[in-house]
Amino acid sequence: MKRFAQVGLLVLGGLGLLHTSLFTDEYLRFVKEGMRPLLIASGVLLIGLGVAEAWASPSKEVHEEHEEHEEHGHDHDHGHDHSGVPRVAWLLFLPVLSLLFYAPPALGSYTASREPAKAVAVQEDDFDPLPATSPLPITLTEFTQRVQQDRSRAIQGRTVRMTGFVTPADGDSWYLTRIIINCCAADSTTLKVRVYGVAAPKVDTWVTVEGAWHEGGVLGTSSAAAAVDARSVLKVRKPTNSYMDALPLTA
Repeated sequence: MKRFAQVGLLVLGGLGLLHTSLFTDEYLRFVKEGMRPLLIASGVLLIGLGVAEAWASPSKEVHEEHEEHEEHGHDHDHGHDHSGVPRVAWLLFLPVLSLLFYAPPALGSYTASREPAKAVAVQEDDFDPLPATSPLPITLTEFTQRVQQDRSRAIQGRTVRMTGFVTPADGDSWYLTRIIINCCAADSTTLKVRVYGVAAPKVDTWVTVEGAWHEGGVLGTSSAAAAVDARSVLKVRKPTNSYMDALPLTA
């Protein structure tokens, strides 16, 4: 690839990383918040490499042009030319430019509907008593643990409040969903709680659901359904960091 293109890729890539990680929250669509310093450092490094390449000794470019000329002559003798760069290499500019001008959307229902729900961790110790607050703010993870592992059945009859986005399901129900990442979007896992009793809002809409456990299976065992009979569904603003199972939003 021509030298100016190499410099351009390095500098644009660095600028894209700095733009995404310093001036917007768009990097949270791809990686965890704790990786922000690494993105900033990578952006600075790429710009530095681009500047170093641009200021390299002119003799380097002359030498490259001389080698290219010799290759042209050699290829001419053999009837074909291998000196050109494959056109597909120029497609490298597309992901680089997207960091500056268009960030792909965060993972949503399309991904979640094609993945099974994540198995929540087993609670080794006894569950703490639930607070008397009603409705009870709770994460999808804790709700699932309480339903399937809490032998005291403390969740029975309690009105809970959870937040997530809408994913379609079969029948007269839909899923309240969260996507969790350990490092980056490539290793994402999905949490789902099935919702009954209220018509599904538009797919990918973020909502807060209030309701009680939907009976199915034996409460406190793995046979119990992670599901709620909804009493209300409130549309809410999508959280800045959507790749985590946080307590519900109220506005």
